[in-house]
Amino acid sequence: MDQALALEIMAEGHNVLLTGPAGSGKTYVLNEFIRRAKRDGRYVAITATTGLAATHLGGNTIHAWSGIGISDELHPQFEEHLLKGRREIIEGTDILIIDEISMLHDYRLDMVDEIARRVRKRPDEPFGGIQVILCGDFFQLPPVNRQDSRQGSFVVTSQVWEEFDPVVCYLTEQHRQDDDAFLEVLNAMREGDVRRRHAELLLARVDAPLVDEAGHNLKATELHTVNIDVDRINEGQLRGIEGDEIFYEMVTTGKEQYVETLKRSCLALPVLSLKKGALVMAIKNSPERRYANGSLGTVVDFEKHSEYPIVELQSTGRRVTMEPETWELRDGNKKRASLTQVPLRLAWAITVHKSQGMTLDAARIDLRKAFVEGMGYVALSRVRRLDNLSLLGINRMALQISPVALEIDKQLRHKSAKDAEKFAHLRDKALQRAALEKSQPKAAAKTGSGGWSAKLATMRETYPNAFKPWSAADDNKLMGLFSEGNPQSMKELSKTFGRQPGSIRARLKKHFGEDAVVEYSANGK
Repeated sequence: MDQALALEIMAEGHNVLLTGPAGSGKTYVLNEFIRRAKRDGRYVAITATTGLAATHLGGNTIHAWSGIGISDELHPQFEEHLLKGRREIIEGTDILIIDEISMLHDYRLDMVDEIARRVRKRPDEPFGGIQVILCGDFFQLPPVNRQDSRQGSFVVTSQVWEEFDPVVCYLTEQHRQDDDAFLEVLNAMREGDVRRRHAELLLARVDAPLVDEAGHNLKATELHTVNIDVDRINEGQLRGIEGDEIFYEMVTTGKEQYVETLKRSCLALPVLSLKKGALVMAIKNSPERRYANGSLGTVVDFEKHSEYPIVELQSTGRRVTMEPETWELRDGNKKRASLTQVPLRLAWAITVHKSQGMTLDAARIDLRKAFVEGMGYVALSRVRRLDNLSLLGINRMALQISPVALEIDKQLRHKSAKDAEKFAHLRDKALQRAALEKSQPKAAAKTGSGGWSAKLATMRETYPNAFKPWSAADDNKLMGLFSEGNPQSMKELSKTFGRQPGSIRARLKKHFGEDAVVEYSANGK
């Protein structure tokens, strides 16, 4: 099924399972549907099974939206314990989006269904009559079953599934990979039919050099299966670069519990530390399309007045000033928390899990420790071509796909073909809409972020020098006060220099090191 027909089916109000291989445009379709639904005044609850996936869409986890939290079953009197605000959100929802559906347990989908039916007092309708859009690929990471918790499987085995009976929109167009040989390998993995020739193509990429068309070596992110390897690589590489570090502290709004949830769900760092020469990755799509989530580049300089990093993008050679962007934790139409940070992180290494949803310009991938079915497919499908890929190693598990996912995929393809025929009458409508939108010129993209400008203006009411470069006079004054053991507290220093306490700490760390700042704070400063 193509994207345009899938969008028309969703726009008609049908429950849908939006699926298809990596790079088929699921996230694009989802975002386009959300945009149209909100424009039409629908109340859209945007959720995902993981916090990271939720922040990509500007939403919340399905566990938080439904109120199930980490529970494996509903308490008999759960309605009595449901907060009034949570009840109102569920009652007022027109459309519920659940992304990364492969990772949601069947019994948890049943829990969400029961809550919605009972809260909305519509016990005979799946999800209490809410239009539900599930999105994901069952060949990617499966539900995690821990020994000490309830065991479950994919959502298609849930009790509600047959009654729910979603229209299956299985996207078949490919918008990421443009290498036929590589596509054959990925499709063979999806079909559980990896042959010798496919394995040989991959093995030929072990320790393969990564070069551009001119023969120059490409810088590339390493994908690893465990966090400890990623942290060790990034910290070591940054330490190896000479020069001063520049620090950027995250700015947050909202209650502490929501802020902490958003921080855990986001790739943005509380304090981003960069040096000229650092390999970095964009962690958000630019509203002006200057870069994309996963774009690689090198910090080549820092802007004179703001000290924002200037990054030379590897894919285009363009130099882009990376200004702060904002992530939000939303609960339906309610904003619970927000954070603002420069949308970069060090990119010498990243975990496979955190790479989901990204398109990488090039990657070195270590699959020697792959420990779950689907992990290899997620990692390999991040790049566009075989020559963008260098393997540090690969084990047998990395080529494994869940046999259950294989069987599910066959059934979904079959149902999607039938549903495409059933809704063929919408194809003309889809073509007309596409032609209309193409004929209407889009509004010119705004430079900068209105949201950030407003936040910065508010911040400067309290901290007039927030995010302004340090003058030499202020820098010398701060170093003098610190060196002389001046008894000013961090709060007093913040007031003296008109900057947030985090900015003061970052500046002191730059001049005196982490240990000195820790000791200063420990002494009540």
